[in-house]
Amino acid sequence: MTRVVEVAPERYAAWRERFDTANPDGPQRVVGVSRLQARHLAVVLVRRGGYAVAHVDGTALVAHKVGTRHVQSRTAAGGWSQQRFARRRGNQADELVRAVVEHTLRVVPDGIPEALVVGGDRALVREVLADPRLAWLRTLPRREFHDIGDPRRAVLDDVVRRAVAVQVTIDDGPAT
Repeated sequence: MTRVVEVAPERYAAWRERFDTANPDGPQRVVGVSRLQARHLAVVLVRRGGYAVAHVDGTALVAHKVGTRHVQSRTAAGGWSQQRFARRRGNQADELVRAVVEHTLRVVPDGIPEALVVGGDRALVREVLADPRLAWLRTLPRREFHDIGDPRRAVLDDVVRRAVAVQVTIDDGPAT
């Protein structure tokens, strides 16, 4: 069984030394190490309850926008009402995507970020990045965090911390 551990870059060397000392012959072993080699990041987090967009230099937020947009949840109503609510949800989601695209264009300077960090609802993130004006972001190296809560400032800070962390894949050995 494998798992991924996130280690702050400044702590990685000491962490790795302790890990190797504690596991000279297994059963745990490091099978992969991944770093996002970029100083400037573009961050786009979208969920049906809100969004966060940021330009990050190192670990500092240069510019950011965090906001909420209501997208109605599914309903148990049937027939005509169900269709009407589905259209309303679709319209609200489209408005959320438009808002996130506009904030991304305003907050994230074209050509400066060297990597992209995305998170939240996969379908909404895809819709945001499908906008032709953001085509340059789609070609950047990417880290994805879809296991986040509604994007608020604390969630944005946590995603930035996780994005710059060294991701270490550990094989825990045979299951007992």
